[in-house]
Amino acid sequence: MTNPAIDVFENRRSQYAIGKEIPLSQSETSELIQKAVKLAPSSFNSQSSRAVILFDEAHGRFWQIVMDTLREMVPPESFDSTEKKVNGFAAGAGTVLFFEEQDVIKNLQEKFPLYADNFPVWSEHSTGIAQFAVWTALAEANIGASLQHYNPIIDEAVAKEWNLPSTWKLRAQMPFGSHEGEFGEKTFMDDNERFRVFA
Repeated sequence: MTNPAIDVFENRRSQYAIGKEIPLSQSETSELIQKAVKLAPSSFNSQSSRAVILFDEAHGRFWQIVMDTLREMVPPESFDSTEKKVNGFAAGAGTVLFFEEQDVIKNLQEKFPLYADNFPVWSEHSTGIAQFAVWTALAEANIGASLQHYNPIIDEAVAKEWNLPSTWKLRAQMPFGSHEGEFGEKTFMDDNERFRVFA
């Protein structure tokens, strides 16, 4: 079976070896990311996902925040590998920070109390879909990326650095850049362990 969407999904891989020479301009990249987030579905069309797109100095500053935060937490004898990993992300062209607007969730909980417990869960679905949409769009543009999670330990510093609303909850970070290395082999568990098909 051939399917253009599946072909694009297969092209999306975790790329940890990234550089700064991406095939799109910053404005084109920003437009691509914004459109992917806008087109990602959300429960009740809540549009709760938010994104901060960092280039150049701001991108470097973000990963310095991560480095400084981890330096206070990771034992010195173990920090070399951490430093190398973070420097690898900083070597890229930019980073997307994914947030969820908590006021949107709260308002939905008040408006639809029957589903109140579900809205935080559905918000996590929304951010996951937005992340996948952006990641896939970047892959299709021949831009490498990976998904990282240094939240919540960096949340306060990030919000302060870019004067972000206190209701924006950081969910993930996506460093991106040019492909500077090969992908590792992707393996899959047996389909029988994951799927059930009935008719």
